[in-house]
Amino acid sequence: MRRLALAVLALAFLAACKPGVAPLTDEDIAALDALRAAAVEATLAGDCAAQVAMYAEDAVMLPQDEPMIEGRAAIRATCEADDEAPPQDNTITSLGIDGFGDLAVGHGTWSQTFVSEGIAEPLTITGKYVLMSRKQADDSWLWTVLMWNFDAPLPQPPEEG
Repeated sequence: MRRLALAVLALAFLAACKPGVAPLTDEDIAALDALRAAAVEATLAGDCAAQVAMYAEDAVMLPQDEPMIEGRAAIRATCEADDEAPPQDNTITSLGIDGFGDLAVGHGTWSQTFVSEGIAEPLTITGKYVLMSRKQADDSWLWTVLMWNFDAPLPQPPEEG
């Protein structure tokens, strides 16, 4: 199944690349890295507006074990409905970015550490992601597809009773 998903993603990416389209420039890579760094800061600050501004209007989020979230408005509503405190630490590590013209695909790892009442020790969760970005008319980059999952099942709260 994993090979099939990677093959579909690769075919979609290749179909979008036109012959003669230039590879990503150093400036493109720097802009994509800056977008990722801004995402870390916005998440730590719990700033939904800043987080949502990184997505294209037609962006899609594909969270693990949850329905697809389609469009910037739905992404905003999901962010604003999250009643958890922001993480104390948020790290996104890029393991690669590639692309051509106005499309880029990146992948990497992430970790977040949470501190909350009722939990004796800070909780750190880790995972990996695939991220597609599209260059805009003003040469900025916005995220178009974000898919992530966890490295291990999330701990479950103790049952009351």
